[in-house]
Amino acid sequence: MASQNMTWLSYPSKNFASTSPEEIEAFIASQNIISRLMHCYIAFFVPTGLTAGICILIVFIKNYLQHKSMEQLDLLLLHFTISNIIMIFLSLTVIPRPDYLKATRLACSVLSFFFNFSYFNSQYVLLFILLILLLKRFLPMTALCKATQNPVSCVAFVLIYAFCLSLTEAVLVGTDNYHVETECQSDPLFARPEYEIIKFTFGFGIPAFLQILSFIVLFAKKAPAEAEDLWQHIRTYTAVFIISITIFICHLFYNVMILFRTTLKLQKSIGTPTNELMMNIAEIVLFSESCATLVFILCFHKPCKERILQVIHNCRRRNTTHNHLEIPVAYNP
Repeated sequence: MASQNMTWLSYPSKNFASTSPEEIEAFIASQNIISRLMHCYIAFFVPTGLTAGICILIVFIKNYLQHKSMEQLDLLLLHFTISNIIMIFLSLTVIPRPDYLKATRLACSVLSFFFNFSYFNSQYVLLFILLILLLKRFLPMTALCKATQNPVSCVAFVLIYAFCLSLTEAVLVGTDNYHVETECQSDPLFARPEYEIIKFTFGFGIPAFLQILSFIVLFAKKAPAEAEDLWQHIRTYTAVFIISITIFICHLFYNVMILFRTTLKLQKSIGTPTNELMMNIAEIVLFSESCATLVFILCFHKPCKERILQVIHNCRRRNTTHNHLEIPVAYNP
């Protein structure tokens, strides 16, 4: 590994000293792209994601108060929703782009800890959701099946596991010059190369492998005769499968950029403005995925969809009733 001293690192946009007109134009163009993407994300994705997240919370809470219980899948999706709402609030750190948030290294490390906690949290909750869907289809009477009967235990395990991974990442960010002000990103530039390697391995490599394995089992394994049809099973849990595919695609792009940044660190290079642009795009894509998955839950998860349709139906019926009650009064001179 490279030296643990990362003080030489800086963003290409902070060290742009080229006199070439072509390079200056490319630099200005990349800054404009970052700025426009940030404005698009803040103006469209953030309000949409937060609105969808709040609606999901209201639906799940009302259903719980009505039935005094909550299904396994709903509890895990509630946990997933809360993680993504926290991720959206943390994503507001992109507001200064194309510049970066100014903070001390210690504050940046704390921000990174909470970002990684939400990141790992949502990733591994999704794996438990996919596992439960597999068990619902194949119905094996195994110890694994019995272990997942208590969703609270699953949530507790994910929280502890995500906390340990996030704490490890916080240590790898480093504590050198903790009081010095720096340009801060969710994944700090000054973190040691091991930071990105562990994040790729445990935040994408292992979860992606398990996701792909679950899909292979779903499509390749023969289900019991009493199990519902495969495509009916997919239609029943459309939200989960759409979310899984969306997360895989967005996290793939993001983690490829993370690994590429690691190679630059190992080569003792700060990269080019284009490299910086791609990393910023990857970060905004990751945050946009958190917003999109909440919209998918609201639109495709059955309890949420039914509640939304019920609200729309009640509003239409109320408007119709109101219009019918507006009877004109005859004029008597």
